[in-house]
Amino acid sequence: MLRSDKNPLLTPADVAPSQPGWKVDCVFNAGVCSYKGETLLLLRVAESVISADANSLEVPLLVNRQNVWQPGTKRFRRDDPAYDFTDPRMIALKADPSVIWLTSMSHLRLAHSQNGEDFTVDPQPFLTADTQYEQFGCEDPRITLIDGIYYINYSAISPYGISTALATTTDFVTVEKRGVIFCPDNRDVCFFPEKINGKYQALTRPSPKHFGKPEIWICESPDMLHWGNHRHLLGSTHGDWDALKLGGGAPLMKTARGWLQIYHGVDKDQRYCLGAMLLAIDNPLKIIAKSPTMLLQPEMIYETEGFFGNVVFTCGALLEQDTLKIYYGAADECIALATMPLDALWAHLGLPL
Repeated sequence: MLRSDKNPLLTPADVAPSQPGWKVDCVFNAGVCSYKGETLLLLRVAESVISADANSLEVPLLVNRQNVWQPGTKRFRRDDPAYDFTDPRMIALKADPSVIWLTSMSHLRLAHSQNGEDFTVDPQPFLTADTQYEQFGCEDPRITLIDGIYYINYSAISPYGISTALATTTDFVTVEKRGVIFCPDNRDVCFFPEKINGKYQALTRPSPKHFGKPEIWICESPDMLHWGNHRHLLGSTHGDWDALKLGGGAPLMKTARGWLQIYHGVDKDQRYCLGAMLLAIDNPLKIIAKSPTMLLQPEMIYETEGFFGNVVFTCGALLEQDTLKIYYGAADECIALATMPLDALWAHLGLPL
């Protein structure tokens, strides 16, 4: 794939904090769509609390004040032996590592571009956490246009786990939250942009706790809210770039050859790469082709070094004039763009031209 000469397109320095006393740590994992001649990115913006005390760590989260969930903070002493501070993304209770607090809190914010590379970021968030299922933030949005409605699914993070929530908009000015549609732990949900055999379709990525791996499943719905008929679609491979786990990336894109899905895989060293697969138009359970090796891997310094290095991760891609454009989060810190002609993608998948 060809990386944009303007990479990284957006960094934390391009985004204003949403709260006094907070700072932007990361801007990444954006949903994307075309709207009224513009390219819109719906950014995940991760913020942390500025602390004047080097011996303490204050984390952002929602607190319940008179039955209203509002932004607040919680303070930890770094020398407190009850907590594990080794992962920069979270604080874990040593006595029960399933009890965690995130060191940053994410909201979703719009950025606009006329050429798909030079973006202007809105000064205020588009969608923020405000429910008990979003106590630790809203993450990794994906945008799918279906019958004139833009469906935005995102990860809702809370002490209950990682669930998938849904919001809708028609104008990117007002937005309506529709609630949780997949309970924990289920994320990386990718919608198909039209019904198949009379039903809405989605890829999901449940994460089994007892045994099994996080892998890609497929399900269907009559109304985008209630989902069933869950079936396993794609599993990880042994000893390869997706050996540890894999999950959906960009919402499905319709091509003359089938449904195109850009997905991510994680290896044993926690390196995140991207691959592609093609599903049959009338039967998305049928995989026509998949990447024999990674399509995009962390190589550039902004991909290998950052808040969490060796990561390329996408929540959105576009097809424009026979070119695939993948917008991706790099090292969990910034936004980048890589492109590839469709003929080159078909060759990568081993399909005849």
